[in-house]
Amino acid sequence: MNGFQSIIIYMVFLINLPAFFKVNALKIGNVGLLDTLKFREVYIHSMKKLLLVQLLILFVCVGAYAQIPTMNPQTLKQINVDNLSDEQIREIVSEMQAKGIKIDQIDSYANQKGIPASEVLKLKQRINALNLDESLKTNKDKANVFTNEREINGSTDEGAKYNKGEAVTEAKKNRVFGADLFNNKNLTFEPNLRMPTPPNYRLATGDEIMIDVYGYNETQMQLKVTPEGYIRIPNLGPVYVNGLSMDEAKVRIRKQLSTIYSAINSGNTNVQITLGNIRSITVLLIGEIERPGSYTLPSLASIANALYVSGGPNGNGSFRSIQLIRNGQPIATFDLYDFLTKGDLSKNLILQDQDIIKVNPYKTRVELNGEVKTPGIFEVADHESLSDIINYAGGYTDVAYRGNIKGYRINNREREVIDISENEIVGYKLKSGDQFIVDAVLTRFSNRVNITGAVFHPGDFSLDNGLTLKGLIQKADGLKEDASMNRGIIRRYKEDLTAQLISFDPKAIMSGAANINLQKEDSVVIFSKNQLKEQFLVKISGMVKTPGYYDYAEGMHLEDLILLSGGLKDAASLQKVEISRRIRNQGGIGNDSMLAVIQHFDITPDLAINNSGGSFQLQPFDEVMIRKSPSYTEQADVNINGEVIYPGNYTITSKKERISDLIKRSGGLRPDAYPEGAVMVRKTFVNNSDSVMLNNKLEVFYNKLQDSASIGRFKSDIQRNGQLLNIDLPYILKHPGSKYDLFLEEGDLLNVPKKLQTVQVFGEIYFPKKIQYSSDLKFREYVRFAGGFTSQALKRRSYVVYANGTVKGTKKVLFFNSYPKLKPGAEIYVPAKSTQRGLNPQEVLGLGTGIASIALIVATILAK
Repeated sequence: MNGFQSIIIYMVFLINLPAFFKVNALKIGNVGLLDTLKFREVYIHSMKKLLLVQLLILFVCVGAYAQIPTMNPQTLKQINVDNLSDEQIREIVSEMQAKGIKIDQIDSYANQKGIPASEVLKLKQRINALNLDESLKTNKDKANVFTNEREINGSTDEGAKYNKGEAVTEAKKNRVFGADLFNNKNLTFEPNLRMPTPPNYRLATGDEIMIDVYGYNETQMQLKVTPEGYIRIPNLGPVYVNGLSMDEAKVRIRKQLSTIYSAINSGNTNVQITLGNIRSITVLLIGEIERPGSYTLPSLASIANALYVSGGPNGNGSFRSIQLIRNGQPIATFDLYDFLTKGDLSKNLILQDQDIIKVNPYKTRVELNGEVKTPGIFEVADHESLSDIINYAGGYTDVAYRGNIKGYRINNREREVIDISENEIVGYKLKSGDQFIVDAVLTRFSNRVNITGAVFHPGDFSLDNGLTLKGLIQKADGLKEDASMNRGIIRRYKEDLTAQLISFDPKAIMSGAANINLQKEDSVVIFSKNQLKEQFLVKISGMVKTPGYYDYAEGMHLEDLILLSGGLKDAASLQKVEISRRIRNQGGIGNDSMLAVIQHFDITPDLAINNSGGSFQLQPFDEVMIRKSPSYTEQADVNINGEVIYPGNYTITSKKERISDLIKRSGGLRPDAYPEGAVMVRKTFVNNSDSVMLNNKLEVFYNKLQDSASIGRFKSDIQRNGQLLNIDLPYILKHPGSKYDLFLEEGDLLNVPKKLQTVQVFGEIYFPKKIQYSSDLKFREYVRFAGGFTSQALKRRSYVVYANGTVKGTKKVLFFNSYPKLKPGAEIYVPAKSTQRGLNPQEVLGLGTGIASIALIVATILAK
């Protein structure tokens, strides 16, 4: 329920309240005075009046509310983002937050809502301007966290416990060393069907044998092993091959073929026997496996192939004890760790039909964390120790502390902490559930000293036995030339780690008159003379090529600084060169009212000083100002184009040159010129001082604006390089020199169009178009030719922009709109109604007052 509906209900309640008390008074106080019929008549009459008033109020309110445009997201495609208020932008962001839409998904969201692509960029800029983009960056992340939490916790307490435990088990399983072997999408373990047939491969029903006879006799055969175990050779008969290895089958087939091809025995005919398409076998996977069951695999599949297609061992499955059972007897035990650590696949046997693979439960698992290369959970064989587990983890990292490993073990009743020294690691026996942590070495140094400042190679050095301060300075290649020889300091830590400073005399240290023995973590600082004093600079500004600050050097003169700055500009004045100097009063006695010493000089073109004939020596922090020559003026150009005789650029000849003078210089107007439509474009800012003053005024105005869209539109208008300046050229040509005949300024652009014959219609009309101008047509007739006003048209705010830039708006005469007159080249603009949702306080107050007045009138009429 929104605020407007609440107002309606509240008003209906207030109207019902008097009638409610009136009826109850009749019921309570007049039981003995009025009979039942009288009571019923009064009650029904009162309720009729109330019902009529309520219906009237609801009709007025609903009708008024229906005219208020709402911020329905489904109709966003009809709204211009520039016209949306900040509150409406926040509503859009709130809807996106509720749906978990992130800021980078706003393009797809806008497309779903029907927002044109041209408006999407504006919407992003408005969201960024209101600092609402941060709230959209983590929406989906928060939604995912909430979803994941629901998935883990479940919808009921029992489901929560079950699902949470399942998630923990899954996370633990993924940390088991070797588990990622079966989660890697880039590793398929598919059997290689293109490899040579293994010699121990046993033929069976479904295999295909390819026989190639060549030499004196040539023939090729592709024969399949029948269910009875035979292959049928043409012109020879069946040959039994079931259960034979490939080598055995080759001998038997060659012997049978020699009975019909006698050249085989003499060697003139050769026989090549290979395996073609192989059969499929069925194997059974049982035990602690992710997806146990029966699987159909190629006959060349191995144990690893079967484990992969079944998902591998589950959370309780062993990676070390995987049995291959054939004909009811275990024939091999496959250890995945042999493959992972050594690349050994010798126990990865080729499977046969009806083989069983059993994954046993693990016996011992331990966890190793900390400074090892691959921390995780490792399965331990009976003969392995902690050193083997460290090897499985890839060994120690470079910063591992190897002297002691901390462990946690579960005994019969509780947990205990165990410490394993470096010597005990090799033979340390493990127990399932053990947890070990390898710590990192300390970050401190055992023999470090440091020296910084005015030495040639500052940095860290090793603290050798008996290293002194002089020895450390010599290790750093000695003192620089700018080293301060009066005082240096040593930062040192006491035994309780509190810091202390020890000062020393570098001159005495280097001469051998004094020396200091260093300790671990001592930090020596040698100060630089140049760093201890403020950097001396001089400044030059004004009419030089490169104004700015320059390093001061002793003996620097005025002409030196001018040359360093690139020399004088063409507009530089040789008179009144000003030098300002700081006042240094070290004694504290002087004229307190004096702030700086100012001196003026006149210089010659060769930079010599006229006043004294010599040069002026500068001091640190002097500031030199070279001013512009008062008679120097740069050319200023204006442009005139359109229907004049000689269009183009013209240089302003004097400060009093006007528009009429420019028309004369350009040869005057052409016969088909339309002076009433002439416009002038002038730069927004004439000079820097104008822009600074205007910016200060604009900042005050910006602070008064509430909506960011209004501020943005206003700033874009102000920051344009030029602004339209409407002029009345016919009047200027008739009255040259009048106040309407403006003085020209640099950058002015004057355009005189040819005779215009159309009127353009924009805005909330059904078919924007250009319409031929006619003096007989009025405003509404032009709009009617363009399809008429739309339902969103704000007629009373329509306005006309004439060809010369003059703007006239619609006036209100009593209850009717008085539209501006049209001229050739005019443009009609019909704005849209406000898209603000709901009523503002003034509209609510006015609506409530009107409703109350109507209700009072109706109640009075009914009472009569």
